Amino acid sequence: MGTEPVTRVLVVEDDLTVAEVVTRYLEREGFRVEAVSDGLEAVRRATETLPDLVVLDLMLPGLDGLEVCRRLRALAPVPVVMLTARGDEDDRVVGLELGADDYVAKPFSPRELTARVKAVLRRARGRCSRW
Repeated sequence: MGTEPVTRVLVVEDDLTVAEVVTRYLEREGFRVEAVSDGLEAVRRATETLPDLVVLDLMLPGLDGLEVCRRLRALAPVPVVMLTARGDEDDRVVGLELGADDYVAKPFSPRELTARVKAVLRRARGRCSRW
């Protein structure tokens, strides 16, 4: 039985309750999750150790989620799932044009978010995998 590397997810969310729910659901699926609450810290953490995927709120202190996405894309093609209360079409289009791989509007189903994270990781890896 081989040892697969643990998939690392960075959750960037300033609402502590939302961050805890997302973290709990992703950890239950076997992901290693780190949560930060502001955009500058997210960029710093991702620069130190690039995560396999980022779940990113748009409305953040420090840097907003769009700027965080822009800076992450300058670092590496890390997959990004945007999670935000700003669910109108213009916000979704801007997020996707900046390079987000998926977009989930609040309120959201944690099970659906987890399924979307797995789907984005499958696409990013370009093959069938555990996720």
